[in-house]
Amino acid sequence: MNKRINKLNKNEFIALMAMLMSVTALSIDAMIPALGKMSVDLMISEANSIQLVISSVFLGMAFGVLIYGPFADSYGRKKAIYLGIFIFLIGTLISIFATNLFVMLLGRTIQGFGSAACRVVTMAIIRDKYEGTEMAKIMSLIMMVFIMVPALAPLLGQGILIFASWQTIFWFIFVFALISTTWMHFRQRETLSPEKVRSFSFTVIFSGILETIKNRISMGYTLASGIMFGAFVSYLSSAQQIMEIQYELGQMFPLIFGFLAIVYGFASFLNSKLLNKFSMHQICLASLVLQVSLSSIFLIISLANNNDITFTLFFIYMILNFFCLGPLFGNFNSMALQPFGHMAGLATSVISSIQTLSAVIVGIIIGQAYDGTVKPIILGYMLCGMGTLIIFLLTKRRISTHSS
Repeated sequence: MNKRINKLNKNEFIALMAMLMSVTALSIDAMIPALGKMSVDLMISEANSIQLVISSVFLGMAFGVLIYGPFADSYGRKKAIYLGIFIFLIGTLISIFATNLFVMLLGRTIQGFGSAACRVVTMAIIRDKYEGTEMAKIMSLIMMVFIMVPALAPLLGQGILIFASWQTIFWFIFVFALISTTWMHFRQRETLSPEKVRSFSFTVIFSGILETIKNRISMGYTLASGIMFGAFVSYLSSAQQIMEIQYELGQMFPLIFGFLAIVYGFASFLNSKLLNKFSMHQICLASLVLQVSLSSIFLIISLANNNDITFTLFFIYMILNFFCLGPLFGNFNSMALQPFGHMAGLATSVISSIQTLSAVIVGIIIGQAYDGTVKPIILGYMLCGMGTLIIFLLTKRRISTHSS
C-alpha cells in the first residue's frame, strides 16, 4: 500500500485536492436550485430568510477551521480530514430529515463545521509540498479543477429535482464526501513531517494564534480576501432569487450560474500563467482596480435605470467581475500563508477563520439588503472592492517599509 500511495503524481494530487475542497462547494451550490422548494417545505414566510441556508454553511466553517488546523499539526493531515468528514456527514443527515428552518440551519452549520477540515487541511497539505509562487501556481490549477464543481453542481441539483426531492441532493453530497475521503485514504500519503508535529494544547494553539494575528502583513491579506469573499457569499446566497425569480430564467438558471463559475475558473487558470511574468502583487492590484472601476460603471447604469438593469447587462457585469476575482483568492491565500511554513495547519486555521467570518458578516449584510433589484449586489461588490484595494495598498506599503 505504501508504494501505491507514494505514486501520487502532480496531476492526481491537483485532482484530489480539488475534489476534497469541492465537498463544501457541492454542499452549497447543488442546493441553490432547490431553495424555492425548500422554502415551501420548510414553511419559510420571509423571502430573504432562505438565504441563510447558504450562509449558515460559511458560519459553521468560520469556527470549524480553528479546530482542524491545530489538530492537523498534531495528529496528521489525513486524520483531521477523517474527523471533519465524519462531522460533515452528521450535519448532512440532520439536513436531510429537517422539517423546519431551525433544524435545517443547525444541520447546515454542522455541515460547514465539518467541511472546514477539507478547506483548511488541504491548504496545509499544499503548503507542506509547495511555497511562494509555485504554491500560487498549484493553487490556481487546483481552483481551475475545483471550479468545475460549482459550475456543474446547480445543473446537477436541477437534474435531481426533476426526478426526486431536494433531500436526494443531500444524499448525493453524502456519497460524494465518502468517495473523496476513500480516494485520499488510499492514494495520498501523510505530508506532516515528524519534525513539524506540534503538541495539541491550548497553550501551543493560543501562542500560534497570537503569532499569526500579530503578523500584520499576513492579516492584511487575510482581511482583504475576507471582505472580497463576502461579496461573493452575498451572490451565492441571493443568486436563486435574482436569476429564478427576478429575471425569471427558470431552468436556464443552472446554466448561467455554471457559465459564470467557468469564467472564474478560467481566470484562475490564467493567473497560473501570468505568474510566470508578473508578481502576485501586480496581478492583484490590476484585478482590484479593474473590478472597482467596472462595479462603479455598472452601479451608475443601475442608478440611471431606477436601481436595476436588464439581465443582459447584469450577465455582462458578472462575467467581467468574476474574471477580476479569479486571480485574487489564490494569490491572497498564498501571500498570507507565506511566513508560516513551520505551522501551516494552525496558521491556515486562523487565516481561514478570519476570512470566512468576515465574509459571512459582509455577505449576510449585502444579501439581506436584496430588494428585488441588483443594485445592492453591485453596490456591495463595489464597496468590498474598494475596501479590499485600500487594505491591499496599505499592506503592500508596510512590506516596502519593512524592506527598506
